[in-house]
Amino acid sequence: MRRFEFAVDRGHAKAVNETIADVRRLRMAAIVLAVVLGAATAVLISLDHPWSYILSVVFAIGAATSLWVAIWAPRRVGSIEKLYAEGPLVAAVVSETRSDGLTLLALVDVGLPDAAGARYAFVTRSVRSLPGHNATPGERVPSVSVLADRTVLPTGDTWQQVRPMPIAWGTRDGEVIARAIAAIDDAEWQLLADNLSVSDKVRRAEHNHLFVNPKDLPPELR
Repeated sequence: MRRFEFAVDRGHAKAVNETIADVRRLRMAAIVLAVVLGAATAVLISLDHPWSYILSVVFAIGAATSLWVAIWAPRRVGSIEKLYAEGPLVAAVVSETRSDGLTLLALVDVGLPDAAGARYAFVTRSVRSLPGHNATPGERVPSVSVLADRTVLPTGDTWQQVRPMPIAWGTRDGEVIARAIAAIDDAEWQLLADNLSVSDKVRRAEHNHLFVNPKDLPPELR
């Protein structure tokens, strides 16, 4: 597994890293829902009817679940330094440009640690901004892959959630980004450049990733 070490600029990451922003939005939504469901539970109990008690139990469970998500989400993701330190360094390129942002196309090994061999896939992620890079198709965007499952117990031999997180979201230093680009094999960059046209297909695929036929991989990755 290829990793890349650099000093994370926390101020910059908090301002531009969309992974952090996504977790923050999820946490706030969960807190709001927990408060609403908690209030609804109290109202139902105050009605003092058999049916209201039944409903109050359902609402209370929903409130507890939402509160758990609010607590669990930041812990599940971990600190931004940990994400960059533990995430594998992967190649990603700008594949599509839109009025509201960009689409990144990345090449990621989505196989679980105990899987038999690598399982490479094209992965997409829609982003709103990409400081430190040109918003042009083919722009090289070195990233780390953030890997997770939607369930506590993994199913199958691949990760369910795979999201490339640009190095540029963790530093303003152009030399660091250039060093990350150089740390990735040219064959991987070329494979992405040759497959920009599959971006839309990948974006519409389940979990936003599409497995690469091993025969299409460069020899270095087989």
